[in-house]
Amino acid sequence: MFSVPDILVVSVLALLLFGPDRLPKVMRQAGRFMREVQSTSHSFIVEMERAAEGPEASMPPPAPPPPDAPETEPRPDSEPRV
Repeated sequence: MFSVPDILVVSVLALLLFGPDRLPKVMRQAGRFMREVQSTSHSFIVEMERAAEGPEASMPPPAPPPPDAPETEPRPDSEPRV
């Protein structure tokens, strides 16, 4: 991904930009930020995988209607309700 000269150039630039006193603090903050991004990404992936499984996996099948329940759809010979 990165070669040794690339890493050296970035390291020297970071040292010049932040200085030897602030560089450890900045790198610690960058590490915390990356950990937070990874945690958020992981939780997002888990949530998407759970959603991709579909509602069938988490919900029981609907119960059949009782045999004496009235029909909910209108019959073709009945007039529409207004």
